Amino acid sequence: MATYIALMKFTDQGIRNVKDTTKRAAAVKKAAKKFGASMTQLYWTLGQYDLVSIIETKNDESATAFALFIGSAGNIRTQILRAFSTDEMDGILGKLP
Repeated sequence: MATYIALMKFTDQGIRNVKDTTKRAAAVKKAAKKFGASMTQLYWTLGQYDLVSIIETKNDESATAFALFIGSAGNIRTQILRAFSTDEMDGILGKLP
């Protein structure tokens, strides 16, 4: 499984309906399975981003489809970062000349 870090900001709509944010998060976590994804961690944060999540899925296509699904509700804007474990990074580095 590939790991992704999602950095999220509330849209105007999302902040107007902030009282429902934990309910929306539970629904998104459940919907992740339809994309072959798992939202393993979710945090509400202070600072530049309102939420940070760790997502695991089988590939970039599934992660992208899941991110588009989340964004289509109009409550958050998402930036997704592919994250590599130490073992994955060692494999990448092993390909260097």
